[in-house]
Formats: sequence, C-alpha cells, structure tokens
Amino acid sequence: MSVLEAIAASQRKVAPRVAQLSSWLDEDGDVLDQGLSLYFPSPYSYTGEDVVELQGHGGPVMLRALLSRVFQLGCRPAEPGEFTRRAVENGKIDLSQAEAVAACIDAATVRAGKQAQRQLQGAFGQYIEVLMQKLTGLVAHVEASLDFPEEEIPALFFDQIANQMRDELIQPIEQLLATAKLGERLFDGATVAIVGAPNVGKSSLLNALAGRDRAIVSDVPGTTRDVLEVDFEVHGIPIRLADTAGLRLSDDAIEQEGVRRAEQAAMQADVIMFVADASRPDTWETPVVHADIYLMNKTDLKQDVIPERFFSLCVKSGDGLDELKDRLANQLGDISLADEGVLVTRQRHRTILLDTITHLKCGLLTVYSEEKLDLTAMEWRRAWSLLGGIIGIGDVEHILDHVFSEFCIGK
Repeated sequence: MSVLEAIAASQRKVAPRVAQLSSWLDEDGDVLDQGLSLYFPSPYSYTGEDVVELQGHGGPVMLRALLSRVFQLGCRPAEPGEFTRRAVENGKIDLSQAEAVAACIDAATVRAGKQAQRQLQGAFGQYIEVLMQKLTGLVAHVEASLDFPEEEIPALFFDQIANQMRDELIQPIEQLLATAKLGERLFDGATVAIVGAPNVGKSSLLNALAGRDRAIVSDVPGTTRDVLEVDFEVHGIPIRLADTAGLRLSDDAIEQEGVRRAEQAAMQADVIMFVADASRPDTWETPVVHADIYLMNKTDLKQDVIPERFFSLCVKSGDGLDELKDRLANQLGDISLADEGVLVTRQRHRTILLDTITHLKCGLLTVYSEEKLDLTAMEWRRAWSLLGGIIGIGDVEHILDHVFSEFCIGK
C-alpha cells in the first residue's frame, strides 16, 4: 500500500476493492501513466496478502517506465507462479487448484478449459480429501487394534476393514485412474499419423479433418515428400495430425527420405491411421507393424467385400468422416460429457494414485494377521501421505518447487 501511496501521491486514498482512476507519478512528480488502481487488503485477495493492482494502458514503453518506478520503490519481479504459490502457502487454495490455474492458462480447447475450471473450483481436491478421510478412519481402526493387543479381535472386524478398503478406496481410485487417458490428452494433446501407400487419399483426409486445404492433393504418386502437420480438435481433444509420404520402394533419394520420416512419425505417434484404396487391393496390406485404425477410402469406386478390420469411408463425398472422428476420439479415451466429472489430468497425479494403490494393496496382504498389523498401518499411512501430496498436505516443499517451476512468470 505504501508503494501505491508514493506513486499516486496526489490521489485520495484508494478504498478496498474499489477501482479508482489514478495518475501514477515518477520521482520528479511527472505523470508516467493514468489508469485504474485497485487495493485488496489481506486476507481478501488472491494470495491472502495485501495486493495492489495497477491497470495501465499497456504500451511497452509506458509499462517499462511504470515497472521501473515501482522497482525503485522496493518492489521486485515475481518468480514463476509466485502469486499462486503464495495463495497455496496462505491456505487460499490447495495444490491441485494451483495446478488448475496453470491448466486454465494452457487449455487449448473449450472442453479442456471447462475441466480446468472444474478443478480450480476445488472438485478434484475435495474428491481426494474424501478419500483421505476414509483412509484415516481405517488406519485409526488398525492402530487401535495395535494399542490393545490383549483384546481378542473377531475375524469379522478385519473382513469389514478389508471390504471397506476395496470398496471405498481402491475401487474409486482405480475408477479415477481410468480417466487419466482422456484427462491427460485434453491438456497434452495427441499426435495422429496418417500412413499408407501413395495416392490412397492421405492428404485429402488430412484436409477434410482439418477443415481446410493444408496439404497438396495430386494424382501424381509421391507428391508428399515430408511430414506435414496440422492442428485440429476432435470432441475437445487437441490433436496434431501428420500426413506422411506414401510408403513404397523408390529409387528417388528424396522420396526415400520421405518414407523414412513417415515411418519415424508413425513410431512416435499416439495413434496410427492406415489408409488404403478400395479400388487397389495392393494397398490393403500395411508395412506398418501395427495400426490403431484401418481406413478403406474411395469406397464409392468399389463395393466389393473388404477385410473386416477396415472402416469404410469416402473422403471425397465426406461419407464416414463424422464416424471416423468418433472412433478417433474413442481411441484417445473419450467418454461422454455427461459422465466426465473430474478427470486425472496430470502425470504427477496419475503417478501418485498408482503408488497409492500399491501401498493400499500391500496393506491388505497383512490385515488379517495380528502379528503383522503394524505393516498394514505403515503401508496405509504411506498411502495417506501420498494422497496428501496431491493437494499439498504434509512435507511437500520439493513438490511445490517442481509444480511452480512450470508456471509462467508471475501468475
């Protein structure tokens, strides 16, 4: 607040949470810029601390001058993610919400943005907290048994604990993990390679899916010599689609290099779509080790029986394109929007949940043995600590450093 008073000395004192038109002055009292000043007193701010916002005109020259002035008054540039990190440390949001802030910034599709907003509102963190509460209760029962070893504990007691562990913790976590394929795809995207012989319609398919003429289409074999990429989305999943050179033997050195790059693109892709020509049976066999989707194009030219593994379409007329998009989305783990709920969207969360299940199941191995109940308690306490690492409970300083190193400057 002292910085605002110094830089806008001629203005009346700014009221909390009220936008006020201000003139900001340099050290000689000359006006640097004019804009809105807002003051958010602790704890009612994003970080939970006193926060001042200066909303100027945004031109680079004036902005640099204004920044130089506030630095002169004792401010400094924020570290990557510093404001959000302070919000976590001051209890304004949990760590999963902080990661959702970065997800909101990075979201490439509306669907990804909505999922990020869902997590920013705390839905994912609340789900994890419920799991931790249930686990706390089970650990308490086990440790109570350890504290009173002279008491005879019926086998039914351990059955109940084991069943609760399976039904209320392991199964829900496994169901949550099943969403990771889609959740991570929403934010990391996916690469899809189109492969096949020359002149089967690969470039036409790329143009049709992308909705624009990105690749040159020609009847001349070998037109595509390099890997051509285009970005588009299917069901809100961002996809990088790669059109590749036709796979065939050639004496042309440039075409040979194109074939090599096509094979490399296929190896690195998340999904491989193999395209064949219905009128040319010689194109039906793929040199690719494995394709995820087999497409029979130009079905308007020939209606003979084709191998069952192929999905029929005609890129020229558009027949089958919508169905292909649905199939591609399903291949990438898509689920209906009605069932979407909260997804696992980060590899860090997936890794933690997998490790959590491992410890929960290890604890089940010894839960029926009174002599080894201490091992059960130890495994389940470790699982509790792991879940706490998702939302920032416990000793997670090293996790904070890792998470906020991925943030843009400041936010």
